[in-house]
Amino acid sequence: MNSKSAALVRVMIVEDDEGMLERFAEAIARDPRTRLVEKARTGREAIARMSAARPDVLLVDLGLPDIYGTEVISHAVRKHPACDIMVITVFGDERNVLASIEAGATGYVLKDCSDVELVARVLELRTGGAPMSPGIARLVLNRMQRHGRSGSKRATGEDLILTEREIEVLSLLARGYLYAEIGKRLGISLNTVTSHIKNSYRKLAVHSGPAAVTRAAALGLLRQGEDKVPDC
Repeated sequence: MNSKSAALVRVMIVEDDEGMLERFAEAIARDPRTRLVEKARTGREAIARMSAARPDVLLVDLGLPDIYGTEVISHAVRKHPACDIMVITVFGDERNVLASIEAGATGYVLKDCSDVELVARVLELRTGGAPMSPGIARLVLNRMQRHGRSGSKRATGEDLILTEREIEVLSLLARGYLYAEIGKRLGISLNTVTSHIKNSYRKLAVHSGPAAVTRAAALGLLRQGEDKVPDC
């Protein structure tokens, strides 16, 4: 575990369904590794309370009653860049998934996950992972592959916006490897992996690993390999 996960992980939940909100809150409060710091049932309420709550992880539903969940995600990315964001929703379609990733979400989990799985995904997110329900991971992977086949020629020379090492790291991220696994596979430290990914964010003008992967795939930059789709 890196320094991000040394202390209790502070979690804020944004969910308009009272039953779901209490279920998620109880799961987070029950685990000794996580701490529930705030609950909100609307998007504007979440935005108003976020600064005081100072969450490490934001769990956010998309179908909020006042504003769409992606607006909450975008606010968190702008105002709380150290906060990791995971969507937890019933919406598993491509439009919602890609909109959330482009807004800055790093994880995307459907509500049929168990309480134990939910906490595990929160901890995975905080230690550098990009947790997704298996069907969502497959959707993103298929989208990437379609881009790679249809689209763009591979960038070379002056057009190459990523270094070879950044491409290697993103290619492994696309295949479902966690940061620590990427480091072990490439023989580099976890901090170096994180640095390469952050550099990729800046160059690709995105805010999350899945968004970087999607953008790099659209540019024809990713290397093909055996798929490793993460389990939920």
